[in-house]
Amino acid sequence: MKPEPTPGPGAQGAVVVVAGATSASGRAAVRALRAAGATPIAVGSDAARLAAAFGEPGPRDGAAQRTCDLADFGAVQSLAADVRDAFGGVDGVIHLVGGWRGGGSFADQSDADWDFLARGGITTLRNTSRAFFEDVAASPRGRFAMVSSTTLARPSAANANYQAAKAAAEAWTRSMAQGLSLLESARTEDPKPQTSAAVVLAVKALLDEAMRAAEPNRRFPGYTHVDVLAARAVALFSDDAADVNGSRIDLTV
Repeated sequence: MKPEPTPGPGAQGAVVVVAGATSASGRAAVRALRAAGATPIAVGSDAARLAAAFGEPGPRDGAAQRTCDLADFGAVQSLAADVRDAFGGVDGVIHLVGGWRGGGSFADQSDADWDFLARGGITTLRNTSRAFFEDVAASPRGRFAMVSSTTLARPSAANANYQAAKAAAEAWTRSMAQGLSLLESARTEDPKPQTSAAVVLAVKALLDEAMRAAEPNRRFPGYTHVDVLAARAVALFSDDAADVNGSRIDLTV
């Protein structure tokens, strides 16, 4: 019989790295984490964009900011060391780096688009997950979350590059989940309760208020608002880790 789910400790007081923080989903995640009493670390590639999104860094801001090329593993390792020194550890990573390239026929799927998608969606994910793996594993509420696409169930020729990159990122994240399990509940000797988890959050497409303002008469069917995505990412800290580790949560509305 499967044990009853054990609620997680929640996000209050958690130190959480938000990768891709200047995107609409990143800004929503930082807001939601702050509202939940967590300490978000807003990570982006450009200090000016970070300051524009969150204000000049300072004690009143509430969102620490770090610039980093997440496609450079050495730079991400330095980021992880810096955050540990400044905050004493990391409890979670919300990976929101990526983008979309698509269109055309199957034969039109270009190397340039693949390189863009692989760098933004796979390489940055591999780097952040490896650099922060030990932190997530050691935390009593360690969480790693990425965003994928519900369209992987029926991949299309026009989006072959995009969907292949998302599939690779999902596989990597679920491999991370198995690695976390091997350190806890699936240990060969002396297994212990699962407290860390790696999770895939799947959406058809994301929606924000700027998009609504630009097309006020459009309904955006099946889109997931960035605030809904952010709320679910924060809620992961309250979920039973054993229940969500390695899961794929569909947020299509």
